[in-house]
Amino acid sequence: MENVQQQVAFVSTELSERDLQILQFERQWWKYAGAKEAAIKELFDMSATRYYQVLNALIDNPAALAADPMLIKRLRRLRSQRQRTRQARRLGVDV
Repeated sequence: MENVQQQVAFVSTELSERDLQILQFERQWWKYAGAKEAAIKELFDMSATRYYQVLNALIDNPAALAADPMLIKRLRRLRSQRQRTRQARRLGVDV
């Protein structure tokens, strides 16, 4: 088990150029959702769905936390809020 943890830690210690660009992109504030999705397609040549999959993996990467702790903590907090809201909606509870 310890060997697997060491391998995971080794793999996640470096951020790619794309990862750094995504972090820079996420520092921006978007007034309209459509504008962000269009920019994602143009800058990263991927669908918004794929971008958010990559972003979620990046948010969990310790190297990203080390690179920009305030941004990663904010993104984690927003993700947690969205998860709680979805869960509450499924259970029929007001949040």
